[in-house]
Amino acid sequence: MTTLTPTHSSSIPNLDPAIEAIRAKVTAGIRLSLDDGKVLYETDDIWSVLELAKLVRDRMHPGVAYYNINRHLNYSNVCALSCKFCEFARKQGDEGEYTRDLEYIKEQGRKAVKSGATEFHIVGGLNPYLPFEYYTDMLKALREVAPQVHLKAFTAVELVHLARIAKVYKREDPKIGVRWVLEKLKEAGLGSLPGGGAEVFDERVHKEAFKTKIGAHEWLDVHLVAHELGLNTNCTMLYGHVDKQDERLRHMEILRRSQDQALHRLGYESDPDGYIAQGVVESEQITAPVITLNKAGVKLPTPDGVFFQRAATVRERSSLECQSIRPLPHGRGSSEKTRIRGGYYQTITPLPFFPDGSDLEDLPGPTGLENLRTLAITRLMLDNFPHVKSFWIMQSLPMAQLMLESGADDIDGTVVWYDITKAVGEGTHQETTELDLKRAIIEAGYEPVERDTLYRRVDRDGSRWWVSK
Repeated sequence: MTTLTPTHSSSIPNLDPAIEAIRAKVTAGIRLSLDDGKVLYETDDIWSVLELAKLVRDRMHPGVAYYNINRHLNYSNVCALSCKFCEFARKQGDEGEYTRDLEYIKEQGRKAVKSGATEFHIVGGLNPYLPFEYYTDMLKALREVAPQVHLKAFTAVELVHLARIAKVYKREDPKIGVRWVLEKLKEAGLGSLPGGGAEVFDERVHKEAFKTKIGAHEWLDVHLVAHELGLNTNCTMLYGHVDKQDERLRHMEILRRSQDQALHRLGYESDPDGYIAQGVVESEQITAPVITLNKAGVKLPTPDGVFFQRAATVRERSSLECQSIRPLPHGRGSSEKTRIRGGYYQTITPLPFFPDGSDLEDLPGPTGLENLRTLAITRLMLDNFPHVKSFWIMQSLPMAQLMLESGADDIDGTVVWYDITKAVGEGTHQETTELDLKRAIIEAGYEPVERDTLYRRVDRDGSRWWVSK
């Protein structure tokens, strides 16, 4: 009988000793520095990078991976902007331009109900010819025909545009107009915000690739206001165009500092010795302490943005989750029993750039290995984000399976129609089935969990569905 002897680590090819210091931080749940991120990008030891990301992912979501039954609605591709990386936008009168009327939108709502969808993901171009009422009427129409379906709608870029066309935008303080817009949209049925429009938070990248689009400060202000209004939001990073690795890392630093702010409002315990990067002007205004969620035993925020400052019993939690909980300013009330409600970032989705058809089509775009590495680094750097999504439309379903082993815990949903960008050779009708999603997750070694937009478990009987108790 042959005895297998463990191989000493020094005999493993490409093992990088610099990773070990990072491993110690990850194991302890200590925030990584920008220099740590640089090591993760430059090391030849890609397997250790993926392994560490899996460690964090499995600690936060042991044994499970999420998907949802959703539909995307792109209401118009007419856009006032001319971003170099965009293949989606058209000017009025261009071949292929469209703007959906309310009857079309209602029909999409009826199809969503029939298919059992739990979510509408609604985004479009900055159409200068549509009045503000078009957007509230669209949400009301969907609420009328699909009252149970969650409406995740409008990127930060769109919301600033809506403040302008509603004539409530104030250059000296954009948050004022955005708050008015979000309050009106909430009344019409808005449930949460998607994460698009972030691209890469860097002034050089901004000027070179999308100089007419809002920058980091305004994007962050929109999400800050949304969180204050109790709306959960998401965020993205579009990489692999004119951006550099250090600019991606700064983007991650800015996002996690913004999440620090949201979690601080919820009452999470801070890390007084946590790392904060110096010289990142976009996040210098954020004074919140460092807060991480990737330590063993740390509870993630509940789907409605409630964090209990002490452990609640099962009976208490069951009772409180059935109540309508109003916002309570941080620090008021008893520190033993204070319950605070507020919005926060649920998910980060790294998105690879597809050059074909854009003004940057001479660029190669990111490789598959770069996509894996970037997703893993995203999981490691964004230590206070509950979820990391591998968007299968832009990664492919087989790559999304690999990403579940490399830091992702979510592969998105059935989609049906996606017109913003697409993998080479794919059309706008990009649909997969629930069976395909579940099979992909099972093959990757995880239990598939259907979720709604707020990451509550969903049970269903055909097209009829409900949130698990």
